[in-house]
Amino acid sequence: MVTGHVFIATSLDGYIARKNGDINWLLQLDSAKEDHGYNDFISNIDTVIMGRGTYESIKNLQPWFYSHPVIVLSKTLACTDVPSDLTGKVRFYNLSPNEIMEKLHKEGCQRAYIDGGQLIQSFISHNLINDLTITQIPILLGSGRSLFGDIPQDIHLRHIRTKTFKSGFVQSHYEIKK
Repeated sequence: MVTGHVFIATSLDGYIARKNGDINWLLQLDSAKEDHGYNDFISNIDTVIMGRGTYESIKNLQPWFYSHPVIVLSKTLACTDVPSDLTGKVRFYNLSPNEIMEKLHKEGCQRAYIDGGQLIQSFISHNLINDLTITQIPILLGSGRSLFGDIPQDIHLRHIRTKTFKSGFVQSHYEIKK
């Protein structure tokens, strides 16, 4: 089966975006001079699965950020065509987390990068995430979209490692106990 993996940044107070979905606070960071492990992470990934909100936040970035195939799970977008500049790079589906993982398994995929707050929450609730790498950025937003919403029961994690960076970023890697 395909395994799900998370690599995401949050503000120190746990937000992945402002209330309106804005992530400019994250895009404007002067962190390009320091490797925070993304390239190592993505080198072991076959495909990226994201939600509509994440896609809407990044769809206009030029050049296109991802070299891996991207799947956007969205009821709304599944009924539309992929923009011509993203044809062959992005696919839209209206599938459940279990359905998309089964589809990817049939396509030979082994490791999927799950991106976007609500999508991560959904994949966690379906027991489809193996591990999480969460990088805390030294900024307080005060409010916004939380990485984790309400959950029906406790989710136990096993701490793998924590790294600190000169930028002030603190990155922790956890495995979800199953």
